Amino acid sequence: MKRFYPVNIGFRTFHQQIKLRRLFTKPCIKICVSSVALNRHFSNYGNFYVNPNTDTTRSTSARTRSYSCSSTSPHIGKGDQIKQGWLRRGVATWSPLAAAFNNCSSIKRPSFNLLSQKTGLFGYKVLQEPDGFYLLKEEAMLETDKLVREATSQNRTRKMVQIFDELSDTLCKVADMAEFVRIGHPQNRFAKAAENASMAISGLVEKLNTNRELYNALKKVTQEGDIVLTNPVDEHVAELFLFDFEQSGIHVDDLMRERAVALNEYILHIGSHFVNGTNQPKSVLKSQLPENIRQCFSIEGESILVTGLFADSENDLVREAAYKIYLFPDSHQAKLLDELLISRNELANLCGFPTYAHRAVRGSLAGDPQTVKEFLDILSDGLRERAQNDYNDMLQLKRSKNRYESQIMPWDIPYYTAVAKQNSYRKERFNIKNSDFCPYFSLGICMEGLNNLFQSLFGTTFDVEECCPGELWHKDVIKLSVHEEGSILGYIYCDFFERPGKPHQDCHFTIQGGRQLENGTYQLPVVVLMLNLPSPTWSSPSLLTPGMVDNLFHEMGHAMHSMLARTPYQHVTGTRCATDLAEVPSILMEHFSSDPRVVLQFAKHYQTGAPIPHSLIEKWNASKQLYSASETQLQVFYAALDQVFHGEHPLNKSTTEILADVQNQYYGIPHVPNTI
Repeated sequence: MKRFYPVNIGFRTFHQQIKLRRLFTKPCIKICVSSVALNRHFSNYGNFYVNPNTDTTRSTSARTRSYSCSSTSPHIGKGDQIKQGWLRRGVATWSPLAAAFNNCSSIKRPSFNLLSQKTGLFGYKVLQEPDGFYLLKEEAMLETDKLVREATSQNRTRKMVQIFDELSDTLCKVADMAEFVRIGHPQNRFAKAAENASMAISGLVEKLNTNRELYNALKKVTQEGDIVLTNPVDEHVAELFLFDFEQSGIHVDDLMRERAVALNEYILHIGSHFVNGTNQPKSVLKSQLPENIRQCFSIEGESILVTGLFADSENDLVREAAYKIYLFPDSHQAKLLDELLISRNELANLCGFPTYAHRAVRGSLAGDPQTVKEFLDILSDGLRERAQNDYNDMLQLKRSKNRYESQIMPWDIPYYTAVAKQNSYRKERFNIKNSDFCPYFSLGICMEGLNNLFQSLFGTTFDVEECCPGELWHKDVIKLSVHEEGSILGYIYCDFFERPGKPHQDCHFTIQGGRQLENGTYQLPVVVLMLNLPSPTWSSPSLLTPGMVDNLFHEMGHAMHSMLARTPYQHVTGTRCATDLAEVPSILMEHFSSDPRVVLQFAKHYQTGAPIPHSLIEKWNASKQLYSASETQLQVFYAALDQVFHGEHPLNKSTTEILADVQNQYYGIPHVPNTI
């Protein structure tokens, strides 16, 4: 997951990750950043940082001293070292940061300060028990009432935007934390209490979105100026608050506004049912499949259940059958999609937008649907020939199994892409195996590499924090503080290891946004990074595949965006920006994750300490470029389809017919009849 879409219900309370199969999200563009920016940073990577503004050079050596984890680790007892062969060898030297992430969780000493007073989740004492969410919600509601009265008062003495940002912060502190706890806490009683608080705050936000007195007070300030002296930043953020209000239709008459509120609720309801339907298995009679592939699927009586696309199956017929069955049009799903698109279009029209696409991309880097289409068309034209070369290459692979094959099909693409990265028929001879890479990418070593990278780029460092009892939701969570020149910029809670019941998604949650307080101090940002990495064991630390390394760097890009964005208002801090812009830092970090100038500085074998061979990095980079044109072309097709679905209404064809037309226009592999 790599995207969080702010739900623009006045105060951007929730940052939810919505990840639908293939498409059916709101119109968006994924922006990829080139690696040109890499060149300026690494002539002296890891040694000195040159400040271009002052022309001064200062050392960026790590503040934390290194030690041998076989003898002096503060977290591992002597008896534990004897049990853990990979530590006992004493050949790897790790910093305290690396050791914190590499130690086996089953033998870790508690990272709590046992002399500290017990607290609750994220340091909130009231969250020692789930009932604390009720208290936080009640406090937020009382504070909200007070701030609304202040905003609408004739005797107001503060800037309107300050009041609105404090109002937004009051709601977000509860709602954002509750949203994470609902998803990420392993105890159901905490998750349920958080869900109730989240729903209550959501209802309060909907009520605020229909408060005309509050809206009129803000609109008057944006049109006529505030009674308190403001600056351009104040005025811009006030306009953003007004835009979020108007996204919900508050500026229309009472009857239309009631309809807009009803449509919002209906869209959430229909969308939830549609998403749930995309994950349902498809059932066919056994007699409809050849006998020789039936055993590849789940069998229930006389029926066969197809639970996915089986993209990794070596059997061409299995992949074809799964594709045609799993993606066979479903009339109920089609009806839900029609209702969703019609309702979104009506909502956009009520709020004054020609189409839902106009509503969705306003405020983004793209700006309007016409710019999006021009961008996609330029990409499509430039990709066509290169993508066709990819498909021709895949066809050669397919012919190596059956020389009579004449066409590459949609169900072949993911399979032969994976095969090509492991097959030696190509002159690059990738022979990529995760087992070749993983020993060089222990989680602790990767975190140390990120620490060094951020030192070089930003002059920041990570420190592992001791936590008070009750602050964490699981014993494997590690809390980092981010430092710059002796000051703490914020905190990152690292929930990295897989566990039963944990959602299988990699994502970034904002718990508290940074903002300037009236007493002159700064409210520090607090975020959670949630990954699903293998846990350390007695025989090895957590070892990452190249894909896991990419994901780690991507999500840390989001986290550092939150840490470094020292905005005066939390409404626009960090990832609370234009949705397409929010992905720029994280995608840039993916380029760092495989750049040899970076990787060679940190990737070392967890047993021997030997650096990763340069040839492995070359293979990794070559494999990442393999079939990149066809993969990008697929994303262009999805984006173009999204734009058409959310463009002018009524649609002149069924959604399935439109999908076929757009696929044939933008994608190099023709649409397969009777599939979606």
